[in-house]
Amino acid sequence: MLDAIRWDADLIHRYDQAGPRYTSYPTALQFDGKMGSFDLLHALRRSRQAGRTLSLYLHLPFCSSVCYHCRSNKVITADRGRAFSYLKQLEKEIELVACHLGPDQVVEQLHVGGGTPTFASHDQLRQLMAHLRKHFTLQDDDHADFGIDIDPRETDWATMGLLRELGFNRVNISVPDLAPTVQSAINRTQTLEQTQTIIDAARTLQYRTIDINLIYGLPLQTPPHFARTVDAVIALQPDRVSVSSYEHLPERHMAQRRINAADLAESANKLKMLQTGVEQLTHAGYRYIGMDHFALPDDELAVAQEDGRLQRNVQGYTTHGYCDLIGLGVSAISQIGDLYCQNSSDVTIYQQTLSQGQLATVRGLRCSEDDQIRRRVIQALLCDFELRFDEVEKDYGIDFRTYFQKSWPALNQMAADGLIQLNDNAISIQPSGRLLAHALCMQFDHYQPASPVSQFSRAI
Repeated sequence: MLDAIRWDADLIHRYDQAGPRYTSYPTALQFDGKMGSFDLLHALRRSRQAGRTLSLYLHLPFCSSVCYHCRSNKVITADRGRAFSYLKQLEKEIELVACHLGPDQVVEQLHVGGGTPTFASHDQLRQLMAHLRKHFTLQDDDHADFGIDIDPRETDWATMGLLRELGFNRVNISVPDLAPTVQSAINRTQTLEQTQTIIDAARTLQYRTIDINLIYGLPLQTPPHFARTVDAVIALQPDRVSVSSYEHLPERHMAQRRINAADLAESANKLKMLQTGVEQLTHAGYRYIGMDHFALPDDELAVAQEDGRLQRNVQGYTTHGYCDLIGLGVSAISQIGDLYCQNSSDVTIYQQTLSQGQLATVRGLRCSEDDQIRRRVIQALLCDFELRFDEVEKDYGIDFRTYFQKSWPALNQMAADGLIQLNDNAISIQPSGRLLAHALCMQFDHYQPASPVSQFSRAI
């Protein structure tokens, strides 16, 4: 079993810095407009020729009200009819993509995110899933991993029953904070009872996995507020919990401009929230998977990490990283072989492009061999907390120490500070350094020195 994480405030102060989350390497900041729909189509054909299994992500961007802290690509509207034209174009995209894939390519993983996916009506959700099954070969047993984002304010027992009937077996629920003052400051009133109702429904209907997302550092949030919220969430016994830092970037996310920056927690209080949350979850038996994520020891992510099978892609930690990931919908990202590509983030442009029978791919990147080597290194560190040099050398025909000679001074300093253990053939992240894995990964990021720090928030 992997050692538990250890809180080291001095190490955190020294190494917590603004940087990427590394759901992809290279990160989306390196995507450019040189990649278009033809690149995507060629990648899809290569996927078909190789017979690779698939993972699908569908983005449904609509919400009936705005949460001020939210960073998702979303469309705020009370008009439920707005979903109709969008879903028509999404179905067209499904057809245009699927015709380049083979019927033997099974979809093992599916996630529907938003926005609020249940903004769509029951009939629309039925039609969407039927269209997917018509054009893709969805794994038809409950061993598949089919998840969906759930807003407890927009979901009831009937909807949970429908989603289970349609094949979903995992739900992802956001619980920013239970304190009324915090909820008012972010314009999201969500009671514990609403969340409890959805979790009761999920358990009764035998959903396999329940994820809950927590956020610390919200306006008017205090360490006691956050501790009570964490205690309440632990009592709900979700399989997975994420504890992420609120990123206040109003220049990039318009809704955040409605938040009074003076109401945000001071750095000391924010750090206290994280420390308390980590301790509460650890004492309750949750394992730290990495990059904000905790899971019960019998959860498939924890088991995969124990077995060395955990991977990471643009959707985060996964046991299906070997699949080609196809993103469908506005702003969705695909990861197919060595190609990353992304749809337009403008819902109007997305719909107009598809209405003309063309895919909405607008940007992306093809990984060089150097990108692939560095991606391998970063993934090992984030998933296993350990990297063996000989494995990279064998796969890519390089001498690790020579290839990364510029990183060595920083690695030696990290070893001296106790963040990592470094020897002639491996790097191991120490328990006190695991909350800071991103800082280590930045030493292997070829693009990081040229990336403006202002593009990123601090990880802690």
